Amino acid sequence: MMQRQNQLSGEAPVLKVMDTQCPFCSVQCKAVVTERWEPGAVRPVYTVEPKPNKASEGRLCIKGMNAYQHSLHRERLTVPMRREGERFVPISWGHALELIGRQFTMLQEQFGRDTVGVYGGGSLTNESAYLLGKFARVALRSKYIDYNGRFCMSAAASAGNKTFGIDRGLTNPLSDIPLAKCIILAGTNIAECQPTLMPYFTRAKENGAFIIAIDPRETGTTRISDLHLKVKPGMDAALANGLQKVLLEEGLLDEAFVHGRTKGFAELKEHLDALDLEEIAQLTGVSVANIRAAAIAYGKSSTAMVFTARGVEQQTDGYMAVRSFLNMVLMTGQIGKPGSGYGAVTGQGNGQGGREHGQKADQLPGYRLIENPADRAHIAKVWNLEPEELPGKGVSAYEMMEKVHAQEIRGMLVMGSNPVVSNPNANFVEEGLRKLDFLVVADMFMSETARLADLVIPVTSYMENTGTLTNLEGRVLLREASRPALGESRDDWRILCDIANRLGRGQYFEFDDAEAVFEELRVASQGGIADYYGITYERLRLEEGVYWPCPSPGEANTGRMFERQFAHADGKAELVPVDNHMPAELTDETYPLYLTTGRVLSQYLTGVQTRRSHSLAARDVESFVEMHPKTARSFRISDGELVRITSRRGSIVVRGKVTTDIRQDTVFVPMHWGDSQCVNKITNQALDPTCRMPGFKVCAVNIEPLTSG
Repeated sequence: MMQRQNQLSGEAPVLKVMDTQCPFCSVQCKAVVTERWEPGAVRPVYTVEPKPNKASEGRLCIKGMNAYQHSLHRERLTVPMRREGERFVPISWGHALELIGRQFTMLQEQFGRDTVGVYGGGSLTNESAYLLGKFARVALRSKYIDYNGRFCMSAAASAGNKTFGIDRGLTNPLSDIPLAKCIILAGTNIAECQPTLMPYFTRAKENGAFIIAIDPRETGTTRISDLHLKVKPGMDAALANGLQKVLLEEGLLDEAFVHGRTKGFAELKEHLDALDLEEIAQLTGVSVANIRAAAIAYGKSSTAMVFTARGVEQQTDGYMAVRSFLNMVLMTGQIGKPGSGYGAVTGQGNGQGGREHGQKADQLPGYRLIENPADRAHIAKVWNLEPEELPGKGVSAYEMMEKVHAQEIRGMLVMGSNPVVSNPNANFVEEGLRKLDFLVVADMFMSETARLADLVIPVTSYMENTGTLTNLEGRVLLREASRPALGESRDDWRILCDIANRLGRGQYFEFDDAEAVFEELRVASQGGIADYYGITYERLRLEEGVYWPCPSPGEANTGRMFERQFAHADGKAELVPVDNHMPAELTDETYPLYLTTGRVLSQYLTGVQTRRSHSLAARDVESFVEMHPKTARSFRISDGELVRITSRRGSIVVRGKVTTDIRQDTVFVPMHWGDSQCVNKITNQALDPTCRMPGFKVCAVNIEPLTSG
């Protein structure tokens, strides 16, 4: 009927209406993609409209509007591809699975079970992330699994778990943001990374909120602020210490909250009393006056929220830097009530869910710990194993690459990630992956990592696979397949079941669809910190998303946490003294500038998908380096000129962009490009000692015009 009416009215007939969800950032906006034939067209035309939803309130950004383009791109992989010399040739799925089974088995028989590792991604559905962890520990029986979410959320996750006893991104629903009278945005560029959230902050400003932005650069986010603290890269923890010292000196503490609901205040007070505010101003590059103004604005507000993201977290003291900001939240009692709380602004589409169900080296499903005997016993029972059959803890994502380089790991499955571009010291990582005896990459495209593989297997796109994802506020959402798989591509979870069968472990992976995987995940997570037991596909269809923890099917969670107590056994949150940590790498005469990295609006992660969208690629055709005009003059660089950037690990060439938006001692390069523009070829591999997060946000570099070479 719809097609006939369209024909009578002269409109192009509708071929298909696809209800879907953006695959990119952690907001997970809903969308409707419509496919039509225009008169005389040789291919369909697509239109995209936002769909009302509780997170983005029916908004889509430019990435979400154009996400369908990569899903339909001509470079999509549609059949398994095996390396033969320098080229790849198509092979059947049967041949590909037989090859994987034979090679992984041979390596494990020769070198031990841990010689094969698994490297996952924070954009995989909960079902695929869960099954990837189970695959490593049950099918391969290897301890080596980690994922690119290590580079996204590990600092904030570790800090939240230690401080509150639980890590769930935002402690409040997004709807609380307009109720806050003061908001601190620390190291987060929401305007470019989660743009559909910006109206929450503009509404807060309309309601009288005072917004404080902490960033070495001016961005679309800092421009909405009332006070911009242009901190030196790597000095966020020291700045938060300064803010805490002022709160203490000005008596802006909620003493009843501190004494009734926290522990460790006496030690923190002693630490803060010993700090010198002038010294902190020197360390951070932020004046004492501005430190005082920010602290007083926050401390005097009736409601307040603090948000951190990669700018604070991707440091070699990222864990402690986040804890320093959490001290502020707890000292003032600004948590557990409407308009007051803390938010770790998740980066990847399923960055929250991806870290809850077993992709991390030390985790089991439900945010359980692999070294905890009770947790091992629970998961072993669900998986029909003995606890001692489960391997122990492996190592973090970058440390896995060190194991690869040392040939302790000789075979690897990479799924949903592009480690050659996303890891620090990327040249080292590429050298290591080239040493592998057998590398399998599951991807939609021939990524920079896939080009190194012995076998590349095609996976479905976001419009072709069904599964759940958990957004930044802890809301579990169901994204259902809206079109058939392209060519012979298969869902991630299906591929894992197929490989497990070839490894002789198929009896543990007997699933017919994604919902069956989720049903097992529910039971595996039951009673854990991230308890999904009360969430079902039926509920998700009816309620358009459910917050965790949700221990029973009849339970409804408001999304606001810690209203009465924290998740530690004694119900109290932990305060902790934080040192004024210096970056792992300092500038000197040879490398006189700090490099920091980040994102741009039109691109996502390593760009494998967004660079295949013609609309997005046209907005940013290449990478660039931002530098202050005085810095550019000092190094004899003109705007638009090609620039060589060199660190102790290597060099890259990108286009120069002269702007007053950045500190004179700092340059900025986005992270979305590979090959000669891959900024992670020069970033520092030094890791946070607690969460093993690399210090992406600060390293020492030199710059020169390319012609000078």
